[in-house]
Amino acid sequence: MFILMKKVSCIFIVDDDPITVFGIKKMLRSVTHCDDVQIFQNGHEAYEAIKERQEKGENIPDVIFLDINMPIMDGWGFLDEFIALDVDGHVVINMITSSIDPADYKKWNSFKDKCPHVLNFKNKPIFKIEPTDLVCINVAS
Repeated sequence: MFILMKKVSCIFIVDDDPITVFGIKKMLRSVTHCDDVQIFQNGHEAYEAIKERQEKGENIPDVIFLDINMPIMDGWGFLDEFIALDVDGHVVINMITSSIDPADYKKWNSFKDKCPHVLNFKNKPIFKIEPTDLVCINVAS
């Protein structure tokens, strides 16, 4: 069987749970090839890293796995800041949460409307990474 692996230049995993980070990294190896996978404990660290990469003219992430509930700066705070950045192209942002609060899903939906990037919503634990978690799929209308 032949499996097509998508090449992704940079992935950020922004999550303070080491078990989730380990699982995502393990699943990524089977669906993509990426030499630049960065791990951050909170949204503030990830946001600062993106700003620094922009200033240096380096690649910002193609894909972000972003936990909603983290200390210092949560996923919603990160999104507010990230959306305000002048970013070329579309980043695939996978919001991940263990929350069962319907308000989180509703908040994600409102962010989807104002976010210029692809915004997916995934519940923890994550059992599989789908192709749509890694690439923007253009559908002709």
